[in-house]
Amino acid sequence: MAFVTQHQIQKFREDGFLVLEHFFTAEECDGMRNQIQRIIAEMEVPPHCRTEFSTKEEEQLQAQGSSDYFLTSGDKIRFFFEKGVLDERGDFLIPKEKSISKIGHALHAYDPVFKQITHSSKVQELGRKLGLERPVVVQSMYIFKQPGIGGEVTPHQDATFLHTEPLGRILGFWIALEDATRENGCLWFIPGSHTSGISRRMVRAASGTSTCVEFVGSEPAYDNSQFIPLPISKGGLILIHGEVVHKSELNSSESSRHAFTFHVMEAKDTSWSKENWLQPTPELPFPSLYT
Repeated sequence: MAFVTQHQIQKFREDGFLVLEHFFTAEECDGMRNQIQRIIAEMEVPPHCRTEFSTKEEEQLQAQGSSDYFLTSGDKIRFFFEKGVLDERGDFLIPKEKSISKIGHALHAYDPVFKQITHSSKVQELGRKLGLERPVVVQSMYIFKQPGIGGEVTPHQDATFLHTEPLGRILGFWIALEDATRENGCLWFIPGSHTSGISRRMVRAASGTSTCVEFVGSEPAYDNSQFIPLPISKGGLILIHGEVVHKSELNSSESSRHAFTFHVMEAKDTSWSKENWLQPTPELPFPSLYT
């Protein structure tokens, strides 16, 4: 693994993100890809659970919010699909392994391969270098970004969905399992955009409303020219501050852009919002990053 310098950590504090090329080996990436193929091969999708995953706000509310399947996925391994891959009967129009948008949100807890990566000694060492005292893992996702249909992810801040008091306690680890390029939908960031708080929160709606979550506040219109692309090669890691603004474009290329990502919270002197969609459960309290 590349040794992380104090200079790089300082750069992370200034920009709100840090690219660490070749953090994981090709073998580790292939191990994750092979494992996800096994998980998909065994996937049973109950028709009522065929929730299409979307990042546009209204669709987000409609598809995720009305869906208990999303809301209760924090301590399970569940499947979310791209738009347009199911017909009106809920049957797949294309092969199921090509239709998945993401798998979440507890791979780090229940799958041995992803658990090992999440708690690997190099991740723990990086956490210590960053000064994390009591980091806990709150969620994980395998993201496919399928060729041709991998949807765009509109500009957002992770703390919109994972809110803490105080802010600044959420950190994303984003691992490229294949080369991420401008063509296949790499991440884009606004450097330094992590210093002015958050403008929007996704919260659990009051019971009895038609959706399970709602948005408070609104995402400002960001200036596209402020975003810079971060292409990264297979095995690379991008550290993402919880308040940095980032996005990815539609994948219109012929190659997928698989990634494994997980979020860590510094639990020391931090409270996790009771309004977050994701809540620790008796079955799965947030596990410590350090083992």
